[in-house]
Amino acid sequence: ARLRGLWVDMAAANRSQVKIHGILSNTHRQASRIVLSFDFPFYGHLLRQVTIATGGFIFMGDVIHRMLTATQYVAPLMANFNPSFSRNSTVQYLDNGTVFVVQWDKVYLQGKEDMGSFTFQAALHSTGRIVFGYKEIPVPVLQISATQHPVKAGLSDAFMILNPSPDVPESRRRTIYEYHRVELDTSKITNMSAVEFTPLPTCLQHQSCEMCVTSELTFNCSWCHVLQRCSSGFDRYREEWLSYGCGQKSDEKTCEDLAEGDHYSAPPDSSFSPLDEDVTTSTSSLFIDSLTTEDSSEFFFAGVGSSLPSKKAGAPIHTGTIVGIVLAVLLIAAIILAGIYINSHPTSNAALFFIERRPHHWPAMKFRNHTNHATYSEVEPTSQEKEGFVEAEQC
Repeated sequence: ARLRGLWVDMAAANRSQVKIHGILSNTHRQASRIVLSFDFPFYGHLLRQVTIATGGFIFMGDVIHRMLTATQYVAPLMANFNPSFSRNSTVQYLDNGTVFVVQWDKVYLQGKEDMGSFTFQAALHSTGRIVFGYKEIPVPVLQISATQHPVKAGLSDAFMILNPSPDVPESRRRTIYEYHRVELDTSKITNMSAVEFTPLPTCLQHQSCEMCVTSELTFNCSWCHVLQRCSSGFDRYREEWLSYGCGQKSDEKTCEDLAEGDHYSAPPDSSFSPLDEDVTTSTSSLFIDSLTTEDSSEFFFAGVGSSLPSKKAGAPIHTGTIVGIVLAVLLIAAIILAGIYINSHPTSNAALFFIERRPHHWPAMKFRNHTNHATYSEVEPTSQEKEGFVEAEQC
């Protein structure tokens, strides 16, 4: 589509409504939460805060983690942009109460600055409409390398499931499943172009059983009387939906039957496998998939420090834990005794062995970032100016 009429001119907008994010404009692979002045409907879920990332996308999830590029995003052009390269590069946003606009202005690709600067934006309208605007795209998007950072454009959402963690006793980890994605043809992203997304009706918008089961605007909707919610079963509330048995309801039940006989409640330890059920795909490209990172390993939130303590109390200590503690104590005691012996017998064979292998002879061991994972860290805004900025820790 043509850009005219869809591009939001930040320079002509009310200056009090436009903010330059001081930290994001000076960093690389950072993200920051922003509170909206209105509820934005995203796949039927009303969101009041989003997370802007330097890499050309908005993260729409509730749980901040280091793999923001994987799913739950609104991405006009996700790539390895580094706003800190130039003083003219900024990440700015506008909120006038009915639309929230994020603009990546004159940003350069990390390590490929000679390609030129990019200027583009994403607009989230209170009606749920999403507009991507592209003002300056100096090179074809297909020429942008995805080696160190994903390169994509479109929308994505997912739901999370809490599962017991086999590695950490009495803890649970989150597994994220992507259930819908819209991918744009990046070859069509050019100068002065735009893409507009118009939201379709969703089951979540229906507030009563009658509207849920009789609406002709939505399909595959069912009503859960326990939760007082209309759903297709594929949204961010899927775990709760199945835990309360809402996915087992008979299609033949009427709203009166549900109101009178529905007293089901989930058992304390109810669990399920999202992939065990038959999933019917439709024209909306609905699918369910376990989220994978760029190295194709299954992604768990527990891996980034999101292990959650179990609600159970007074559980017995596992035998393996006791054995591990005993072995650790014995190992520490052996090391201490060996150190005392070597210190008191400097001419012994053991002492000479370690002297010959003192630290400056050891090979250096360094922990390196996996650049192809495109990890992000969250920052808090402190100013709107590029001057006097102290850079936050990089991923």
